[in-house]
Amino acid sequence: MEGVALLTVLILAAFTGYEVIAKVSSTLHTPLMSGTNAISGIILVGTIIVAGQAESPVTLALALVGVALATVNLVGGFVVTDRMLHMFRTTRPRTEQDAKR
Repeated sequence: MEGVALLTVLILAAFTGYEVIAKVSSTLHTPLMSGTNAISGIILVGTIIVAGQAESPVTLALALVGVALATVNLVGGFVVTDRMLHMFRTTRPRTEQDAKR
């Protein structure tokens, strides 16, 4: 019965996460991305710990897949956040002094 309980928690967490993210306005996406990057970092540390304590090859394989996916998610989140922050930067007009440099 333990497997069914874990699967139920996974499905409920996925549904809740989708519902929460889907209702976020576009002005809050950058702060939300920063928060999810922190969560992805925690997940990455957790999967590394699980991989280090794996006793069976199946557990090790699943943990390494988790490490890879968490790493991709973390790096991708930082790339997206950086691109979004670049959209809000203001550029000042170039002056003659800037052109001489």
